[in-house]
Amino acid sequence: MTGVNEIRETFLSFFEKRGHLRQASAPLIPQNDPTLLFVNAGMVPFKNIFTGAETPPGPRATTSQKCVRAGGKHNDLDNVGYTARHHTFFEMLGNFSFGDYFKEDAIAFGWELCTKEFALDPKKLLVTVYAEDDEAAAIWKKVAGFDDSKIIRIGTSDNFWSMGDTGPCGPCSEIFYDHGESVPGGPPGSPDEDGDRFIEIWNLVFMQFDQQADGTRKNLPKPSIDTGMGLERISAVLQGLHNNYDIDLFRNLIAAEEDLYGSKAAGDQLASFRVIADHLRTSAFLIADGVLPSNEGRGYVLRRIMRRAMRHGHLLGARAPLMYKLAPALISEMGAAYPELGRAKAAIESALEQEEARFQRTLGNGLSLLDKETANMKAGDALPGDVAFKLSDTYGFPLDLTQDILRGRDMGVDVAGFEAALEQQRQDSRAAGFSSGDQAAEDIWFRVRDDAGATKFTGYDSTDGKGKLVAIAAGGARVDTLSPGAAEIVFDTTPFYAESGGQAGDHGEIVFANGARFIVRDVQKRAADLHVHIGELVSGEVKLGESADLRVDAERRRAIMANHSATHIMHAALRKVLGEHVTQKGSLVEADRFRFDFSHNGPMSQAEIEAVEDEVNAQIRENMPTGIQVTSPDKAIEAGALALFGEKYGDEVRVLSMGTGDARRYSVELCGGTHVERSGDIGLFVITSESGVSAGVRRVEAATGAEAVAFLKGRAQIAVDLSESLKVPLKDVPRRVAALGDERKALEKELAEAKRKLAMGGGGAAPAGPEEINGVKLMARIAEGVGGKELRTLVDEAKAQIGSGIVVFVGVADGKAGVAVGVTKDLTDTYSAVDLVKAASEALGGKGGGGRPDMAQAGGPDADKADEALAAVRAALAG
Repeated sequence: MTGVNEIRETFLSFFEKRGHLRQASAPLIPQNDPTLLFVNAGMVPFKNIFTGAETPPGPRATTSQKCVRAGGKHNDLDNVGYTARHHTFFEMLGNFSFGDYFKEDAIAFGWELCTKEFALDPKKLLVTVYAEDDEAAAIWKKVAGFDDSKIIRIGTSDNFWSMGDTGPCGPCSEIFYDHGESVPGGPPGSPDEDGDRFIEIWNLVFMQFDQQADGTRKNLPKPSIDTGMGLERISAVLQGLHNNYDIDLFRNLIAAEEDLYGSKAAGDQLASFRVIADHLRTSAFLIADGVLPSNEGRGYVLRRIMRRAMRHGHLLGARAPLMYKLAPALISEMGAAYPELGRAKAAIESALEQEEARFQRTLGNGLSLLDKETANMKAGDALPGDVAFKLSDTYGFPLDLTQDILRGRDMGVDVAGFEAALEQQRQDSRAAGFSSGDQAAEDIWFRVRDDAGATKFTGYDSTDGKGKLVAIAAGGARVDTLSPGAAEIVFDTTPFYAESGGQAGDHGEIVFANGARFIVRDVQKRAADLHVHIGELVSGEVKLGESADLRVDAERRRAIMANHSATHIMHAALRKVLGEHVTQKGSLVEADRFRFDFSHNGPMSQAEIEAVEDEVNAQIRENMPTGIQVTSPDKAIEAGALALFGEKYGDEVRVLSMGTGDARRYSVELCGGTHVERSGDIGLFVITSESGVSAGVRRVEAATGAEAVAFLKGRAQIAVDLSESLKVPLKDVPRRVAALGDERKALEKELAEAKRKLAMGGGGAAPAGPEEINGVKLMARIAEGVGGKELRTLVDEAKAQIGSGIVVFVGVADGKAGVAVGVTKDLTDTYSAVDLVKAASEALGGKGGGGRPDMAQAGGPDADKADEALAAVRAALAG
């Protein structure tokens, strides 16, 4: 039992056999705590259970929770690759008791697992307890037979856990493994505790108090247990290793890197290999959970992690995207435990490849800026923080990349200035929305959920129904009676669909038995499965417990159903036309339109858009039946249903299939929305726009049914208007528009030729020939209405005419001026076109130009000074 996968399974099986409900890891995006960037500990998915806001699925649970620590308070990013046990992604093995067993059982379980299942030598173990926790110390003596020398009392916050300034808290007890005298370091609590000899492998939190605002603590009515054991750490111990990066999982990933990069993980390169292995895991799991690289929020953290790994790939010699080729190796190692990796394989590879290609392109530009900004710096100086931030924000240079480069030049970075610039950006764009929100309101709904239970939804079968009023919220608080005004209300049963899965909440009205009317303008889910009707009581007065008729706006619902079903068919069509890397990244389904975001590396061509439209409309004409099957998420996915990355599904899911029989099922996806009975009910489908949302994500907006007809009629009307304006039959409009385009091009060509002839002395009064200054021929002229590219052509032609000499043309157009200077090759050792064009540009109010000794160009804002520009060239030649 030494492999990582076997160790994980042994832990979970051990607790499952002891009455713990095995639960799959929650997504890395917190589902119940908007204050967190990522899930960073095993207890995070259970936070609302520990606070009492949610009811647990059972009294005991066990998980292997995927975690990321790469931002904010818990940020291990800069240590990764250089220390033995720091990771940005790690797995936290945990067992939890929700008011069931407490200290004695928790300690007994931990000791049995470590010494029996994992067969660790008890002589190698020691424990810590909170200084005041005599109870835990006594239990350890009883269970492990330890004397006081191996039960270390710690009086600091290291051994007392709290969820916040107030709320559940309690003492901790940690299990440490002794790597032996050959490793420097002392036991916990000693002056040498920071050494690597004694390594914490398990932390038991005894949640027994409720911290009050006044500093006092009350006993919790149901003390609970939260434990955590880092899988990577315990794997190193069980494999007889001291460094997490030497365990089998990382060894195999690093071996794949060695093959890919063509070098060995040794010496100065070892850290780079470890960084890539760690960051590959983090990147792949975040992408699989729905995060894509961007310039803000979670996407910003992901981009920083990805580019840090890619920078190390660059140090290993990568000059083209390579990191994405490691995805199969990662899936081979971890895909069995986390099947979402396999399902997201195409998306992971696509995102990694695109980001590395983008980073490779910007690397050179960033280095150029860095060289420019440090040109006047000397050893010991620090790069200004705002420049370092610009490198990060604009060129994708992580701060540590800038620091590494400058370290080789004996320079540093103003980190405080960088952080200030970063914080300013965060304040300017809080689009990620990691605020706590209306926490009081959320607490209301969790209490409603516990009091009244989940809302029974009947809207799959009908748009009308009856229900009993079980909760009213007005003004941010629960009330028993509602008078006319805005409110949020909950019924035990409802046909109203609550917004989820991208589908908008229903509208409609609720009529109470006493005649009171409530207009429903939205329906939202709260506390996971409450349908909260948001709107206004427009007449009468109602009290809790009253019954009512609930009536959904059926016409609006039908339009939404058509659009929602169309998104599923379109998703399948996009994958067929563009490739299987296409995965849904978000959607919004309204009555009059829908939008659909998906992963793809570039704009769709018109041909691809038409192919998707044709494919979807063909399926609509097939009039396929819609099938719904209720099953478990695992069985649904095994049967081929597409699951959305980042979604957390319940024990039962609805599987929507368009078509019947395995051979004819065109689209199969997990979806809890409402849908048409047959695809023909959609009527018609048309894509109204296609655009980019962010790097690697495209957005299609579309319409169905009557809205699609209206859109196409609008297009047709444009063609009719053109026909009337051009005075040609409708069928001849394209040909006539093309002819007008050709005519315009011909006229523009004729005009350009006329301007050229005029500038060169043809087509009118011929200007004087070349003048001579210091024995050098100079052709200096002003060309009205001539732009940059045409100026170069004029200069080349004039140089050919004069044979030997200098040519300067000032083009004047739209109040601005451009200047081009040419020097024949026999004179470039004496005169430089770059110097001459700079003089002309300054006369025009410009800042100089650029080019070669024989040809240079520049511009200026003041066209009225064209004569001065020519005079400046003459003066330069005259010396």
